[in-house]
Amino acid sequence: MPDPEDDRFSNSYDIFIRGQEICSGAQRCHDPDVVTEIIHKKGIEIGDGLKTYIESFRHGVSPHAGAGIGLERVVFLYLGLDNVRKASMFPRDPNRCTP
Repeated sequence: MPDPEDDRFSNSYDIFIRGQEICSGAQRCHDPDVVTEIIHKKGIEIGDGLKTYIESFRHGVSPHAGAGIGLERVVFLYLGLDNVRKASMFPRDPNRCTP
């Protein structure tokens, strides 16, 4: 959702611990006309997937927001580990893509 006073900014946030981002959140833009305008400003073509997304707002999606927290990062920072992979049950890297 663009900031209503300055569209260079968005209604979003990040939470940091010891200089590391552990959580991001934002208000979702629920106005289909504003979503369409933003997509056009970014030079993105509205294909079938985006049409369906935009139509969901026309059919009554209420204003909402959300956040995603990186629990592995919280554990990594809380325990003072030297690598975030040590806080992950199934760490991924170029040599390990499956558990």
